[in-house]
Amino acid sequence: MVHIEDIRAAFVIRLKKALTAHGIDQWGAGARLAEIAKVTPKAASKWLNGESLPGPAKMSAIADALGVKIEWLQHGSGNEPAFSKLAEVGSGETESTPPSAADIVRNMLAKQGKGLSDDARRRLLAVAEADEGGGAIEIDYRPGVAGDEVWIAHYDVRAAMGGGQIPHDYPEMFQDVRVSPQHLREMGVEFKEHFHLKMVTGWGQSMAPTIKHRDPLLVDVSIREFVGDGIYMFSWEGHLYIKRLQWIGDDQIKMLSDNDRHPPQTIRADETFIQARVLLVWNANLV
Repeated sequence: MVHIEDIRAAFVIRLKKALTAHGIDQWGAGARLAEIAKVTPKAASKWLNGESLPGPAKMSAIADALGVKIEWLQHGSGNEPAFSKLAEVGSGETESTPPSAADIVRNMLAKQGKGLSDDARRRLLAVAEADEGGGAIEIDYRPGVAGDEVWIAHYDVRAAMGGGQIPHDYPEMFQDVRVSPQHLREMGVEFKEHFHLKMVTGWGQSMAPTIKHRDPLLVDVSIREFVGDGIYMFSWEGHLYIKRLQWIGDDQIKMLSDNDRHPPQTIRADETFIQARVLLVWNANLV
């Protein structure tokens, strides 16, 4: 049985293989993909991280730009392209004998996979071997089994816990966090889907001691309206905040800081644009 996670993982392997063949390393891959497909770096990063797949038009544009057939890029169908620059990624192969997907993954694991568990290494290698052999991947990704970890995007967004930060036009991803959805739920974090979870950074001291300056925060970006008292990331008067919000009626919300030095403010609900709800401070403090 092939799961959507396996399909995405296999696509990422083929995509990175084609990018590498064109001399595009992991640091420039997101920007190049965004340029090719005419999307934001955020969307391109989701493709590279296996969070989503490009649509048919975007897939075709990527395949054309990288000189591969769309059938191979999308499904792994047909013969693998004879890449000429993959020898430097592999372990001694020549240009006439490019390394297989499994060889590339083995090489990557040897160099950068020391922090991965044996199960994670096995699953990555299984995806690569199945992709090049055309076989089905019999891996159970049900939440709760060993190795149910997922990648959560960490965005370069500083939501101020003070005077407010002017947000970027779009958040740029700079690193990811690997977590277990089951473990999060066991800790009391409530969410519907793991792909709604993102990481942002708090900035300032107004929410101390609950949230300290530069604490990473786990947020649910599917929550775009007030759903009860709690800590939210929201924009107000053109600035981005992380504050505790409390409904007081008459279309008004009280904006509260946990630091007593910052007095509460009353703001209008129709002028407050909620971007996410804060679920967890990454020092293991539930909020």
